[in-house]
Amino acid sequence: MAIQVTIGILALQGAFAEHQAAVHRLSLTIRPVAILVRTPEELAICDGLIIPGGESTTIALLARLSGLLDPLKEFVKIKPVWGTCAGAILLAQSVIGAKKGGQELLQAISISIARNGWGSQVESFEVPLSVEGMKDSETPFIGVFIRAPVVLELSSSPEDTPIQVLARLPAELLPPALSGLDDSDPKTIVALRQGRHLLTTFHPELTPDDRFHEYFVRHCVLSTI
Repeated sequence: MAIQVTIGILALQGAFAEHQAAVHRLSLTIRPVAILVRTPEELAICDGLIIPGGESTTIALLARLSGLLDPLKEFVKIKPVWGTCAGAILLAQSVIGAKKGGQELLQAISISIARNGWGSQVESFEVPLSVEGMKDSETPFIGVFIRAPVVLELSSSPEDTPIQVLARLPAELLPPALSGLDDSDPKTIVALRQGRHLLTTFHPELTPDDRFHEYFVRHCVLSTI
């Protein structure tokens, strides 16, 4: 019997349709099926999950109202999850700059993160990134940053799965809000992996380049099945 891999896209708010289209474009030996997830029942059949960009507080609120928040907290303990932009905030251990009333988090990745770390939407930008372990890594991946969060600290303990930094913003391409940072500063990190979980502070789904989606399916999801 052929193996089927189901990738869920949390479809409460944000660019979930673009993620679904990117997964369906992938050409792999085991072709993934992407489904939109709005209920605990849909989440339960997924082998991996993508949490899209959008507004992290809104996504968390809608997840609670949909009865998905607690199932999501259990899902991240056993299955791979990739968070992009707002999704990255939800995966973090802690967040700085949360809205009044706090921010629900899934706490799946051992980092501290700041919302809107590079300013408002008018300060959005694109930058070529060198990504470790990516297919055709000599070809830069164009990162699209829109009100992107910023990684403040890697807070993993010796007992945690090590964090692997996949991409950083080159010092010469840092936006004004982060100018003058050393290349090793956590704030320059824009993509990382901790075990089966993947995090990007930008929007890979807004480009025609599907290599990040392939990376997630190949290295985070298929490796756990």
